[in-house]
Amino acid sequence: MRASPESRNRGCRGLRIAIPAALVALATAAPAQAEVSSETAYVLNTFSFLIHGALVLWMAAGFAMLESGLVRTKSVTTILLKNLALFSIAGVTYFLVGYNLMYDGVDGGLIGNPGWWGADDGAALDGDFSAGYAASSDWFFQMVFVATAASIVSGALAERIKLWPFLAFVTVLTAVIYPVQGAWQWGGGWLSELGFADFAGSTIVHSVGGWAALTGAIIVGARRGKYLENGRVAAMPGSSLPLATLGTFILWLGWLGFNGGSQLALGSAGDAIAIANIYANTTIASAGGVLAAMGLSQILDRKVDLTMALNGALAGLVSITAGPDTPTLGAALLIGSIGGALVVVTVPLLDRLRIDDVVGAIPVHLVAGIWGTMAVPLTNGDASFVTQAIGVIAIGAFVVASSTAVWLILKALVGLRLSAEAETQGVDEAETGMRAYPEFGLPQR
Repeated sequence: MRASPESRNRGCRGLRIAIPAALVALATAAPAQAEVSSETAYVLNTFSFLIHGALVLWMAAGFAMLESGLVRTKSVTTILLKNLALFSIAGVTYFLVGYNLMYDGVDGGLIGNPGWWGADDGAALDGDFSAGYAASSDWFFQMVFVATAASIVSGALAERIKLWPFLAFVTVLTAVIYPVQGAWQWGGGWLSELGFADFAGSTIVHSVGGWAALTGAIIVGARRGKYLENGRVAAMPGSSLPLATLGTFILWLGWLGFNGGSQLALGSAGDAIAIANIYANTTIASAGGVLAAMGLSQILDRKVDLTMALNGALAGLVSITAGPDTPTLGAALLIGSIGGALVVVTVPLLDRLRIDDVVGAIPVHLVAGIWGTMAVPLTNGDASFVTQAIGVIAIGAFVVASSTAVWLILKALVGLRLSAEAETQGVDEAETGMRAYPEFGLPQR
């Protein structure tokens, strides 16, 4: 139950303000909810895009820290370089091709018009604020989502894929694959006309990255020594669990911008209330994912696995992303908890299939992304399970087919995999000649 304004005022640490009677009378005579001017709404909407986009950009640091902590010491420099490079590539490709491909002239169809993007705020500068927000703020907010999808692939294929072929794949993913399927829903394409619901991208962002990671992991193969001949799985502990934990908290914070900013407006009290509810649902879903992963790992393994708990937090976030605006807190908790439990079940399943996912990106972003998308009709009466399934299958089929084609072309042209010697030595030495922790490799004096 929400506290009344009066009770909140009484709880302000003894602060007392004497309000003149004339001001009280003026306030009570004013309309209950005055509408803001179109210019004020324009400013607030633009601010929402910018500040929430900055939070999503901060997720790049979260991915970098999470992946750095979960890969081995000899791979940390390269994973940091990949995260820096892929974000930069996403920005350039989304400017040159991606944004217009996703949003310009889709009109219920499959694809927009290729061509580089340019801002046009002339009407607002002349006093017409009907556009609702500054054009560049929208481009910026949409661009950081593209980079998130690419970051998912980085961790899954770590420690055995060459740097430049990976970045070539990221270029195609961010320039073409992501914008085309994004146009189907967010660009006003055929899935939007059908009624597919994916508020902030459980499928459009996260499962896209998950499908690309899955196809890449299968084609590139597992790290040498990961799967033993007797059927056992060799443990390959990461370099730093503190770094991985820091990365998870950074991602959790950034996710508030990811989901909250997807309200796409802050120009009214209704928008502000919606964003507040989205923040609350996003947070409780992640908490549920943590606790479910901890509890289930204790039951199945008789010990609590920190990496499962970290991925449980992320799976809870992915699960609620498709519909953070409609659930109650209790429903959001349940949705996130199921996502966290799915991670604990999926990780050993991938190992049985001998699919090597270094950071758990496939369980977190693909499996939880599908679950979150299919859960939307549980709390949103305007969504249907059939339409949600059509969207999941269509986007999945397109990303699997296109990603597989790109991976195979790159494999044939330049090769994807490090040599056995380079992989044993470490991807950092082979690809960058730099070590993240150089003192570990120096002879003792």
